[in-house]
Amino acid sequence: MSNILKEKIIETEKLTPLLFRLTIQSEYIAKNAKPGQFVNIKCCDGIDALLRRPISICSVNREQGLFDIVFEVRGRGTEILSMKKAGDTLDILGPLGKSFYVPDENSKIAVVGGGIGVFPLLFLLKEIKCAQKTAFLGFRSFENAVLLDEFQKESDSVYITTDDGSMGSKGFVTEILEQKLEEKSYDVIYSCGPVAMMKRVAEAAQKYGVKCQVSLEERMGCGIGACLVCVCKTRKDEGWEYSHVCSDGTVFWSSEIIFD
Repeated sequence: MSNILKEKIIETEKLTPLLFRLTIQSEYIAKNAKPGQFVNIKCCDGIDALLRRPISICSVNREQGLFDIVFEVRGRGTEILSMKKAGDTLDILGPLGKSFYVPDENSKIAVVGGGIGVFPLLFLLKEIKCAQKTAFLGFRSFENAVLLDEFQKESDSVYITTDDGSMGSKGFVTEILEQKLEEKSYDVIYSCGPVAMMKRVAEAAQKYGVKCQVSLEERMGCGIGACLVCVCKTRKDEGWEYSHVCSDGTVFWSSEIIFD
């Protein structure tokens, strides 16, 4: 269940010129958050950024009552958020959304992330206890490849691609996934990132008979399903319907989504 909270920033970190990590004190979110969920943050008072900004939860420390978010500056709201300092208070609505399916401990899973879509997958890797965990991570360049030490710590294998070839393999991360699917199978694949990437992940999972979940990233208004800003097409009987990404998702089974 979500709450409106006033929580203090404990630490800020500039990961790249546009990527920032905030560690926030919140006993409630640290206790209740599940992998795949997000928080909706009021970036400022006044009219500079009227709507809250939805940001995925990257990790939690349940013992210390802390959680982390990592976000990219993309507009005025996230720019204001990036200027926050330790000790500042944030107005937060959360945790929100549906979480990832958690398999049993004997399962083999793969996570496939692109760009800022890698961050909720780190929370998933940290939380679930599986026999084998593999991470496929795609970035624009070496400069954008962040939190790799944490992904390596939480995964048995990590495969990295970059658009320009400055780190790992050059090309799409889905190409590496498809190569590995020819060699071995997974019980579940989880994906978050650009829509084109997730569509290809879903197609590969279907081809090889692997269950797949995707976490959609959409602009949101309210974050609780009251408006129609973040709708997506989902299959319904022989047709389709609109679903709210914020409340019906953000996590869906890939077989539910119609990727336009």
